[in-house]
Amino acid sequence: MLALIAGSGDLPARVAAALDRPPLVCAMAAHVPDGLAPDIVFRIEKFGSFLKDLRKRGVTEVCLCGAIVRPRVDLKAIDLATLPLVPLMQKGLRAGDDGALRTVLDIFEQKGFSVRAAQDLVPSLLAPPGVLSRAQPDDAMRADVARAIAVLDALAPLDVGQGCVVGAGQVAGIETLGGTDHMLAHLPERARKLRAVLVKRPKRGQDRRVDLPTVGPATLDAIAAAGLAGLVIDAGDVILLDREDAVARADAQGLVLWAREKP
Repeated sequence: MLALIAGSGDLPARVAAALDRPPLVCAMAAHVPDGLAPDIVFRIEKFGSFLKDLRKRGVTEVCLCGAIVRPRVDLKAIDLATLPLVPLMQKGLRAGDDGALRTVLDIFEQKGFSVRAAQDLVPSLLAPPGVLSRAQPDDAMRADVARAIAVLDALAPLDVGQGCVVGAGQVAGIETLGGTDHMLAHLPERARKLRAVLVKRPKRGQDRRVDLPTVGPATLDAIAAAGLAGLVIDAGDVILLDREDAVARADAQGLVLWAREKP
């Protein structure tokens, strides 16, 4: 039996709808997914008890998908089943996003659960290769993409983020804890004049079973509102929700939507 450990956003509902058998939907408190009613809502302070409950229900596999904001832990609320996990949880909470997620995966695996990636369960979620929009990247944009990739690769050991905005060779924004939407909403005004592009890709060395970059129509709207020229993602390594709608919005706003094949 598969348990979907669902965060907020549309992705968990998309995964659940595509499966042959309905999963057990589990959501951490304050992270309820859009369009999907949880069977279980759990608190991080009761994580050990939650894992025991999964076992009793016959769960053998888990899939973590959707957005999760790092929770605050009420030490006084930790139950006895969770106490043995506290050292690992503390280590994870002190780490960057990827480090924290690796800790969560380690806990699930130590308890005997297999971890499945959303894109393995539903391969059609992944962006296919090619320029998907009518607008095409020019040489200047290709150079900006190369620079953004170099920046993201250089930052990968710091476990910072999965997105970078570059225009005319200038780095205008780097994704950090606030995520893509926060970065786009706080770009410097000059980014509008640079024909800048947002590049989204997994961090180098990232565990691709969780937190694979996810974009969709709303991402294209945010890019247009920020005055950028397009979105470039890694084909086969980024989830593209509502592909037809995303392409339609890119075309309606004159944006480049390019799923770049890795060399």
